[in-house]
Amino acid sequence: MKAVLFNDQQIMLVSPPDPEPSPNEALLRPLVAGICQTDIELFNGYYHFQGIPGHECVAEVVACPAKSDWVGKRVVVDINIGCGDCPSCQQNDPHHCHHRQVLGIKHKDGVFAELFTVPLSNLYCVPDNIPDHVAVFTEPLAAALAIKSQLQISESSPIAVMGDGKLGLLISLALKEQFPNLVLIGKHSNKLAIAARHGIKTELLEFKNTNQLLQQYQQYFSVVIEATGRPNGLDMALAVVAPCGTIVLKTTSNQLTEVNLSQLVVNEIKLIGSRCGQMSAALAFLKQHSLDTELLIEARYPFQQFQRAFQHALQRGSKKVLIDFPSTTSSA
Repeated sequence: MKAVLFNDQQIMLVSPPDPEPSPNEALLRPLVAGICQTDIELFNGYYHFQGIPGHECVAEVVACPAKSDWVGKRVVVDINIGCGDCPSCQQNDPHHCHHRQVLGIKHKDGVFAELFTVPLSNLYCVPDNIPDHVAVFTEPLAAALAIKSQLQISESSPIAVMGDGKLGLLISLALKEQFPNLVLIGKHSNKLAIAARHGIKTELLEFKNTNQLLQQYQQYFSVVIEATGRPNGLDMALAVVAPCGTIVLKTTSNQLTEVNLSQLVVNEIKLIGSRCGQMSAALAFLKQHSLDTELLIEARYPFQQFQRAFQHALQRGSKKVLIDFPSTTSSA
């Protein structure tokens, strides 16, 4: 098979042996995959990553030793693989297993390959009414929806999403119906226009008006969801969160963040990290709601042009770049 390899900030297309599923695993063939900001951070040195990246995808089950009736099914995958024995796993929480593997991120080859394996317990069938170009958004949508399970937010609360990148835009679209006082703050007018088209209030953060805008919303928002992807995102969030408010951190970066913690103490701000969510909740959302993912897609490339696709994704301000896989795998 062919696979993408990240090694010392280089991208190579390699030909490793086809993976063999263990008795409790399934062998999957990706149909469509998405390039995530986390993939970009891994390329830049996050986690000192070397290996086959990729974790956002919709795939087809090729083989499943334990349950052959899974073969041919279209699935999405929970990227967190727990050990099964620790206290977190015993409480059905593999997302926080200390020994977990994370697909395409930590100790588990990812989806930017013609074949990959995951435990059968990590598979979720995709309903027939959800096409591939929508299903590929299931994992990041689950991360967006996780915020609602972490917080008790009044529907009337003023909420800011800071960052109009791939995740920030998806968070805004996922939360807009329940929270009408949500404001998306970002730096890219084309992406803010997508949010505005869906009835979301937006604010364009330009260099010349940054201080003015932050002063306009100084200590205003009950909840600030920080998804800027930038080390200074937390500082900006602290400028606009109200006393006794909550900041939800979504940014993962290979760069260090410096912040004046005294503001957290004096204004009694709650700081919450937020990572992955429940795939079942995201699939239920996609089945019940119309999410126009075509507006979120910047470009689509065949797998053979992955390097070109990744260079496109590196452009600041790009929307989601998708990878389309061949219908059959090639030999190694």
